[in-house]
Amino acid sequence: MKFQLRQLEAFRATAQTGSVTQAAKLLEISQPAVSRLLADFSKTVGFDLFVRKHGTLTPTSEARYMLAEVSRVFDSLSHLEDLQRDLTERTAGHIRIACLPGFATSHLPRVLTEFLDQRPGVTVTLEPDRPERILEWMMGEQYDLGITDGFSGHPAIERIDIPIRSVCILPKGHHLSSKFTIRPSDLAGEKMVHSRRNSTFFKELERSFSQAGAEFNSWIEVRQFTAACTIVSQGHGASIVSALDAAQFEDQGLIVRDFEPSLSHDLSILRPIAGTKPLLVLDFIEAFVESLQPFVAR
Repeated sequence: MKFQLRQLEAFRATAQTGSVTQAAKLLEISQPAVSRLLADFSKTVGFDLFVRKHGTLTPTSEARYMLAEVSRVFDSLSHLEDLQRDLTERTAGHIRIACLPGFATSHLPRVLTEFLDQRPGVTVTLEPDRPERILEWMMGEQYDLGITDGFSGHPAIERIDIPIRSVCILPKGHHLSSKFTIRPSDLAGEKMVHSRRNSTFFKELERSFSQAGAEFNSWIEVRQFTAACTIVSQGHGASIVSALDAAQFEDQGLIVRDFEPSLSHDLSILRPIAGTKPLLVLDFIEAFVESLQPFVAR
C-alpha cells in the first residue's frame, strides 16, 4: 500500500473544512484536483472516506481512525522541518567532547555555556580523561573532538596546535611578587611544583634553569597544571604553568607573573580524519580557538 503525501493533504484538508471546495482553497489547487486525490486515496485504502450530512462532508468511522494517524504524520513532518532548519542554522544537534581533566573544570565550561546560550537545541557530552584515552577515542571516532596536550601525531587524526604562553605563579605574599618578570635565577632553590618529568614542557623548563646556572629544586610533580595552581594558591611552592590555567585561579589569591625565557605549552584540538565533519562541531572549534587567543604565545 503506497500513499502519496498530496493525497494525505487533500484528505486532511477536506476533513478539516468539510468541503472539497474549501479544501481546494486551503491547498491552493483546483477542486477537480482535490476530488481526484480523494478518489485515488479511497481506492488505495479500500474504503469510503466521507459521507455527506447536511451538506457537509463527514469522515466515515474508518476514515476517522485514519485521520488520527495522518495528523501524526504531519506533526512528524513539521518536526522534521523544524529540525532541518535548526541543523542548517546550527541551533540543534549534539557534540561529543573528550578533554583533559583540567579543562573539564576550568576554561571549557565557560566557553560551552556561552556557545550553548545561542543554541538552545544543542546538547553536549563532555568526557575528561588522560591523553592516551582521548587518542583512542579519536581513532575510534567515538567523540567529535578531543582537547589534549603532548600530542605527537597520528595518521588517523587531524589537529590544530595552539601554543599557550607560560607564566610563573606564586603564593600571596611571596618575596618575588614585587617583580613583573620572573627568571630562573629568581627561582633558584625555590620549592617547585612542576609537570611530569617525561613531558616536553618539563624538559624545556629544566633546560632553561640549567642554561641560567640556577638550581631547579623539584618538590611536587603533578600531571595537570590545575593541581599546581591549587597547591601554590594555598601558599606552597612556586610553579611555571600555562597562562590559561593560571587565569582560573587569580581570584583565589594566586600571583601571576611573566616568565622569561618564553616557554609555550602546546595544546592540541583533535578530530578524526574519517567520518563526517558536522558544521556545528566546526563552529564550536572556532569558538574554542577564539577563546584561547588572550593566552596564545606570540
